[in-house]
Amino acid sequence: MSRTLSRRGFLSASAAAFGAAAVGGGLTACSTSSGGDAPPGTRTVKHWDWYVSQEPWIKSEIELFQKRHPKIRIDRSVQVSDKYPDLVNLAFRGGDTPDILMVPATPTFPDQVSKGWLHPLDQWATDTWRSRFPADSFFNGVDMAEDKIYSAPFGGNAPWVQLYIHNGLFKEAGLVNADGSVAIPRTWDDVTRAAEAVTKKTGGKAYGLGFGNAQNATLTWWIELFVRGAGSPAGYGTDGPDYRVGKWTFGSDRNYADFLSLLLEWKKKGYVYPSAMSVSDEQARAFFERGKFAMTVGGVWNQATWTEHKFTDYSLTTLPSPTEKPKAFFYYPPGGRVWGIAKDTHEADASWEWFNWLHSPEAGQRWVEAGQGLSIFPEANQKAKIKDERFQAFVDTRKWALPWPVPAIRNPDVSKVVLPAVKPDLPDVVAGLYTGQVGNMGDALSALEDRRNAALASAVKKAQAQGAKVSLSDWVFSDWDPTKPYRNKPGKPA
Repeated sequence: MSRTLSRRGFLSASAAAFGAAAVGGGLTACSTSSGGDAPPGTRTVKHWDWYVSQEPWIKSEIELFQKRHPKIRIDRSVQVSDKYPDLVNLAFRGGDTPDILMVPATPTFPDQVSKGWLHPLDQWATDTWRSRFPADSFFNGVDMAEDKIYSAPFGGNAPWVQLYIHNGLFKEAGLVNADGSVAIPRTWDDVTRAAEAVTKKTGGKAYGLGFGNAQNATLTWWIELFVRGAGSPAGYGTDGPDYRVGKWTFGSDRNYADFLSLLLEWKKKGYVYPSAMSVSDEQARAFFERGKFAMTVGGVWNQATWTEHKFTDYSLTTLPSPTEKPKAFFYYPPGGRVWGIAKDTHEADASWEWFNWLHSPEAGQRWVEAGQGLSIFPEANQKAKIKDERFQAFVDTRKWALPWPVPAIRNPDVSKVVLPAVKPDLPDVVAGLYTGQVGNMGDALSALEDRRNAALASAVKKAQAQGAKVSLSDWVFSDWDPTKPYRNKPGKPA
């Protein structure tokens, strides 16, 4: 959970099948809290998240917290993740807000602050408290706004999606090394050969590749995973443009068309599970576990579900590239945000106690030991007892994650630029190409590039009209080498 929520699309499809929804203008969700009689003077903190595979960890933390703080009860509600921004917006408009919540992806973080959604934490987040975090953990535009703290980093940084390999199907297809171990695909060609081998060996009983795109999100994860190694550092573009040029390059960077052409070729040759567009990511995870296909793209959150089912016959890798050596990696901003406290909370101090608990090295260590990801605290990662070799394989991928440029750190006024959504966006375009509803790939990708860049230009002009000292050059980092860590610092564009 290392990224800002704009980078957290990886949870959208995995949680979307959970049974919470907005009905008739009201909000419904699965709510849990500890039982037992509450002592006199007990305060209740309303908590929102969208965790599904992470649920055992959060429930355990609630139990531990309430034992330590017997006069604070956590009333947890699980919201449907792909509707989460809308649910939060409705809650704030209707005056029925949680006390502590996962900060939504939209509207932008600075816009949420300006709307009065989030409570500044400075009265509790003292210098001593902040000093327990690694250096470069708090920045305007990331977890601060106008020099006030509103959130804090939670998770450590590693590639958020991986290519998962079903060992049994690979071995059945003869995809093994001389020592009998599974031959992990490293390149695009390796993936193609493996998909072909599995599909042909099983006679169509299993497929080489599979996913579940019913929520119209998962297919973009494949773009994210495959184009980075090809040299496209913006990936699927949710976190920002290619900062080398300050623009989205879906149409002008041939890596996008090259990979999508390869994906369509896989489909044409029958290597992809046929119902991939109509099943959910949760169903796809189950199908992978049952051996219906040999490779899928997902994140470390998959592992908790498979461990619960006692399925361990899989391997993973990341950054499959056209060449043996990746030309770009995964990236993350310094700092981070996941949780926030609502500004209009009636239980500010109790909410802070829970916020502080979640951001403790001890909770971080339990997060790692539960196989959910890395902690922001290096000592938590070091102390964690990792027993599962598959989770250790995920941990080992962190060398492929680097800090990258953050325009709002260099120029805080960038936070005043509110980027509007565009339609159709990448998930719509890719789904249309995959199903054949969109015919001309080049035109579709170029039009998407134009829409994204026009939206940025329009947002910059609007911010300028409101007094912000920004320009499109704030998104250009000509000194950035995508193969090296970038050190953010205030100043003018290079």
